[in-house]
Amino acid sequence: MPSLNGRMIEIMSPAGSWAALRAAVNAGANSVYFGVGQLNMRAKGAVNFDIKDLEEIASYCTKNDVKTYLTVNTILYNHDITLMKQVIDEAKRAGITAIIASDLSAIQYTHSIGMELHISTQCNISNIEAVKFFANFADVVVLARELPLQQIADICTAIKEENITGPSGKLVQVEVFAHGALCVAISGKCYMSIATENSSANRGACRQNCRHSYKVIDQETGDELVLENEYIMSPKDLCTVTFLDKILDSGVSVLKLEGRGRPAEYVDTVTRVYREAAEAYLAGEFTKEKGQAWTTELETVFNRGFWQGGYYLGKKLGEWSGVYGSKTTTKKILLGRISHYFVKAQVAECTIETNEVDLGDKLLITGPTTGVLYVTPEEIRLDDTAVKHAKKEDVISFVVPERVRKTDKVYIIKNKEDD
Repeated sequence: MPSLNGRMIEIMSPAGSWAALRAAVNAGANSVYFGVGQLNMRAKGAVNFDIKDLEEIASYCTKNDVKTYLTVNTILYNHDITLMKQVIDEAKRAGITAIIASDLSAIQYTHSIGMELHISTQCNISNIEAVKFFANFADVVVLARELPLQQIADICTAIKEENITGPSGKLVQVEVFAHGALCVAISGKCYMSIATENSSANRGACRQNCRHSYKVIDQETGDELVLENEYIMSPKDLCTVTFLDKILDSGVSVLKLEGRGRPAEYVDTVTRVYREAAEAYLAGEFTKEKGQAWTTELETVFNRGFWQGGYYLGKKLGEWSGVYGSKTTTKKILLGRISHYFVKAQVAECTIETNEVDLGDKLLITGPTTGVLYVTPEEIRLDDTAVKHAKKEDVISFVVPERVRKTDKVYIIKNKEDD
């Protein structure tokens, strides 16, 4: 974990699948957060894990010195209580580091069995008195996403000055949201999806209908308002990497990266960039130029455009995405799957299922065990002959320094501007 004079900065990465989890670990995450079943805020938006996976997740991450956080952060009804307790009990038995929760029933139960607890942003913690209250239960609090940096700094300072400690006896840590999708609602508390589709966002079943384009019509007159942007409820993604030094100056300890519904290569890139940025800050090497380069790299994976500054710098929400979906500067094109890997020779064999490949193309290999691996082959062989081009149904081979697995997917990465 990046540190300076005893200060630790934790990079907390999303894991919506095995491939994403391994990508996060390999890219330098200090912790990963994930859900199982239906009691998490991405119950419908990510692959998620089964409760039976908890032991393997804990074992793999512990071996790699990575903390594991299980999200049990939805609103809970009476009929959820038994399941909630079963999930948390199994998490403790399996060796999961902590539970992230927002419903008081989950907060109380996690605390009662002596398991580490983190308070979710859904609790909308916005002042030091709220921190004091939740410190009775939790060692980490996630502040409301709408707070400016000065208020965050005031809270972090007060925690130290007033020696506010959690159940562990250590000072309460402050976590903030550093990168990824923003919700138009306050700290994610949205009721639009349930109102229009009877599918509750606060129960992990958001339909994201706010991301659609809309017209605004006066029902009394029938007049349609002129809008510059039809995506009036779909914010751009937050990107703090250009002013991460200011965020870290405020005293926060944990940087949360959003994206449990994103593919493994997104997790790999975002984790790696923020890890580098945090280390640069601690080394006194954080610069504006580096921030711009990191932003360019972040633009290569899923994004709705970036809101750089956000509430942290006192800006009003008003930078809308302008499109449905991603504004990424690159695209991935499915090529085929790994059919064999020769360990001693470090050579991968790929069966091309669709499209064509040229020597010099950048390839992405991803799978549940492999995670994410990029490679640009210096040689492609077909029928034991070096070639510069291969097409559908060809079986090609090329050197891959790290082990990949049979059925791993292989993609070509292209710049969109090359289209």
